[in-house]
Amino acid sequence: MRAHEIRPAIADLVFAGDGTVRLDMSLILEAALAEIGAEHSDTDESPNAARYDDLRLLDESALATEFERFKPRFLEGVSLSADGVRIPLEVTTVELDPVGDTDFARLSRLQLAGPVPEGAESVVYSFDPAFGPSVIRVPDGQGEISYSAYLGDGGPSEPIPVVGGLTVSAAQVFWDYIGVGFTHIVPKGLDHILFVVGLFLLSPRLKPLLIQITSFTIAHSVTLALAMMGLISAPASIVEPLIAASIVFIAVENLATNRLSPWRPFVVFGFGLLHGLGFAGVLTEFGLSPAHFASGLIGFNIGVEVGQLAVVAACYALFGAWFSEKSWYRARVTMPMSLAIAFVAVWWFAERTGLVA
Repeated sequence: MRAHEIRPAIADLVFAGDGTVRLDMSLILEAALAEIGAEHSDTDESPNAARYDDLRLLDESALATEFERFKPRFLEGVSLSADGVRIPLEVTTVELDPVGDTDFARLSRLQLAGPVPEGAESVVYSFDPAFGPSVIRVPDGQGEISYSAYLGDGGPSEPIPVVGGLTVSAAQVFWDYIGVGFTHIVPKGLDHILFVVGLFLLSPRLKPLLIQITSFTIAHSVTLALAMMGLISAPASIVEPLIAASIVFIAVENLATNRLSPWRPFVVFGFGLLHGLGFAGVLTEFGLSPAHFASGLIGFNIGVEVGQLAVVAACYALFGAWFSEKSWYRARVTMPMSLAIAFVAVWWFAERTGLVA
């Protein structure tokens, strides 16, 4: 079965106005139950991968039974503290979807609630990293996200006021999302990494490589921005197989020719449009605050670009600087590595289209 990228649990913090606080959570519950931690980029990396694969095959009734057994451990790992005092939480709602297509991760929705101590001024959220990474968000009165923070190491979050909301600067959002963008490439974006490596293999010379990377960056920035503004959208069931196909194309072209064609930057631009839709699926989950939409989007794009350049730098340090001028470079480096990338991407395409189980 297909491995799944570790996606963060999304927790919306809501003060109900009646002395209680609520966490509305959306998460891959099977990953939490299997305790596939935040240190892994996808489920196959975890020693608990088999447990995860078993859980994802369960119908909603059986999964609910598994969660009921796990609930005490889960409530230990989800923490809200008010002025240093832990708030006792209970699970009030569990919404589970049918199994569906197991090639794609199933999102579950939980609601946790507890009393806010009288006179408490702020609360702090944390999420056990053994369950994976987490994003804490604070919706405003209109349902828009006024604050969000990525907690890759489980937190704790900064104190979130009970009254008045949390003020965060555009600069802080910018720097936070640089980190989110970078980690989405290195180490979590293996498909994007292989695409960039494929670009490097045909021509490790700096100028043509930078032209291709720039073309790719401009393209994915355009579709990412349009998708985040709600102007375009495409389901992951279409985007993800096409991303795999783009990697296959680049790898096969590397095998078919030893010359960089003048139209390759335009092809890379087209593929960048696809990858941007893939990035949008991740960033949408984080719920950018409208007040800091631009700074978060720019920061994420910069983080992605820095991640891509880090991949290029690693390739150059390992191969380009030492072997790119050797007569055997194509036969011993470009060809075998492109072939390996093509095989991996073909497998991904088959998985993502349901051609293989």
